[in-house]
Amino acid sequence: MAVQDVYRALSDPERRKILKLLQDGPLPAGAIAAEFEISWPSVSRHLGLLTNAGLVSHERNGQQVIYQLTTSVLVDIVTELAELTRVGGTTAKQIAQEREK
Repeated sequence: MAVQDVYRALSDPERRKILKLLQDGPLPAGAIAAEFEISWPSVSRHLGLLTNAGLVSHERNGQQVIYQLTTSVLVDIVTELAELTRVGGTTAKQIAQEREK
């Protein structure tokens, strides 16, 4: 998993919707596809990009493929973004609060 793959995967609103669907727990591919008005191959491609980025994992259960959210990669990205908000040891939130005074 490369960081740029994660950002690329997160850049698409339909892929973000898939991640939101998986927040409540694992879902079969068919249930995920049913939430979209795009073709099954398009949904499959989105799931593949999310899998390659490490944001979701999947396992086969009989004829179904069950997808689930992989939160560790999201935690890494959030941590990286939080570090980018620091300026000289001060967070962006602290800077904004100082400006409001």
